[in-house]
Amino acid sequence: MRKLLIIPAAIAVLAFLAALVCAQQTLADGEVTKVDESAGKITIKHGPIKKLNMDEGMTMVFKANDPAMLKQVKPGDKIKFDADNVNGQFTVTKIEKKK
Repeated sequence: MRKLLIIPAAIAVLAFLAALVCAQQTLADGEVTKVDESAGKITIKHGPIKKLNMDEGMTMVFKANDPAMLKQVKPGDKIKFDADNVNGQFTVTKIEKKK
């Protein structure tokens, strides 16, 4: 009986770990070129972002999902970030400074 409980638990743990790995792989590389805290926007020069069907890099303005995240970065910072199309607007949902 205990074996029957272990198998679903193991599957759940593996699924969780796979989701974490996929989340890390979706972060795009970029460089902050401008931060506009008053407008809640950030300009990023970035490489391809597959999840947004951007096959080539470009420089573009993103809305910040949480304006507080803009305090973490400044122009010239190399970053990894995640973005989504939220209500028709490209929005940064996560920012990490590269080490």
